[in-house]
Amino acid sequence: MAETGSGADSAPVFEAALPMAGRMASLTPLIRRRVAPNGGPFTGSGTCTYVVGHGRVAVIDPGPDDAAHVAALLADLGAETVEAIVVTHTHRDHSPGARLLRARTGAPIVGCGPHRAARDLAAGEVAVLDAGADRLHVPDRAMREGDRLSGAGWSLVAIETPGHTMNHLAFALPEENALFSGDHVMAWSTSIVAPPDGAMRAYMASLDKLRGRSEGVYWPGHGGPVRDPRRYVRGLANHRRRRETSILARIAAGDTTIPAIVAAIYQGLDPRLRGAAALSVFAHLEDLVERGLVATEGGARLDGVFGRAGTAG
Repeated sequence: MAETGSGADSAPVFEAALPMAGRMASLTPLIRRRVAPNGGPFTGSGTCTYVVGHGRVAVIDPGPDDAAHVAALLADLGAETVEAIVVTHTHRDHSPGARLLRARTGAPIVGCGPHRAARDLAAGEVAVLDAGADRLHVPDRAMREGDRLSGAGWSLVAIETPGHTMNHLAFALPEENALFSGDHVMAWSTSIVAPPDGAMRAYMASLDKLRGRSEGVYWPGHGGPVRDPRRYVRGLANHRRRRETSILARIAAGDTTIPAIVAAIYQGLDPRLRGAAALSVFAHLEDLVERGLVATEGGARLDGVFGRAGTAG
């Protein structure tokens, strides 16, 4: 699930072209991709479902609750056997299709654990993204950092990358020095980070973690590949730091609410993405309050009033 690439401090986009939904594409000797037909402002052309290997394969992120997408995927595979159904995280555009695919193939669901929030809801708080959470997801095997799944000529290694969701996993494919980055890193847009579903501090730490890795290409949950990932991840981190600086500047200028801050720093934003922008600002403010750089009364809230540290919220 994406946030937006709009705004004066947008992250760089290395490959803006979105892959087409509705057909299987061979990407590398080990990777194929079919894009689910669930395109929109938060999903690009749709969720990327990846097939790893040949003959006996793994399927990564079967997508939404769409029986037609799963049926088309199986038609593409023909006589090939699905050995494992791998899920990066529990948003409804990624994980519900896993249960449909398991029912058709008997293959186990592996990867991320059940959905969990970054923190408990505050009194009177509403989880805005709750409808997007797949709370029915229960894997047959939950993978943790370093866990490996192997098949004929391929292996997938789990990398914990919380932030977009707290159970988010990326998967390295050592045979091709590649990484399936889920919604943590995408080339066409920045990822939405929205409390309490996700957390900005965890997201930034996960970006730093990936910067220390050596994979040469990322295959994301939406959009095309990231071809220079270490440089691109550095750009994403800088983008978030610039956004933080912009928020602090708006608070210093007297903007005390999230709608006022969004209006000031997301000029020209597609109205359909205004809610996502507000949630992103909220994630930054929650982190800034925790670090003592911004003040508010009763903890950071989406409808809160914010001020400079040392002032009343």
